[in-house]
Amino acid sequence: MSTFILVHGAWHGGWCWQRIVTRLEKAGHTVHAPDLQGLGQDQTPIGKVSLAAWTRQITDLIDQCKEPVVLVGHSRGGLVISEAAEQRPERIRTLVYLTAFLLKSGEMLHGSPAATDPHSLVGPHMVIAEDHQSATIRTESLRDAFYAECDDEAVQLARAMLRPEPLAPLATPLQLTDERFGKVRRVFIECLRDRAITIQSQRAMHARLPCAMTFSLDTDHSPFFSRPDELSAMLMPL
Repeated sequence: MSTFILVHGAWHGGWCWQRIVTRLEKAGHTVHAPDLQGLGQDQTPIGKVSLAAWTRQITDLIDQCKEPVVLVGHSRGGLVISEAAEQRPERIRTLVYLTAFLLKSGEMLHGSPAATDPHSLVGPHMVIAEDHQSATIRTESLRDAFYAECDDEAVQLARAMLRPEPLAPLATPLQLTDERFGKVRRVFIECLRDRAITIQSQRAMHARLPCAMTFSLDTDHSPFFSRPDELSAMLMPL
């Protein structure tokens, strides 16, 4: 049996993983799906959120686990798992990028090709707060951008639970080395009908930073809702 840590993406919280948590735990695995600071149920003020703080959250959780973990990052969560791998390479069995940002050292999400892809539905529907510390997505665009294949229950949950995304972590360059991050086994799970991070952007990222294995799901940006059985089955052997 394995220990999984599931890192959610922008605007989301640990709540988005519940269908996956249920399936993995039923199969006997240990699963953690934390809220990153400022998101989910966490009440950290947005102005105090940083990529380093998110990384510390995950490395502290890794340190509490009895065995090397399978660390899964969805979407923006890819930044966090990359930084965590740099800090704890010996404590991570596999990094799993679930239609996630897989960037090189020195790069940041803000301004990256995947984030500025003209075919993505995120950029045109993002609203920056007046203080420029956070951003939201227009409610009327959520389903098309993130949940096109998802059931109504999942969409209603998301609309109730999504929170403003802190922007400081997205403008922070990654600090990675081949000696640490580069030695951790990487897996990429593509989502073929993703309209937030397009399949073209996903493939461009894992072409630049090749992974040991690549899988594909014929679904939208949120397979934890739309394809929980298939996604869980892919994760369990990793």
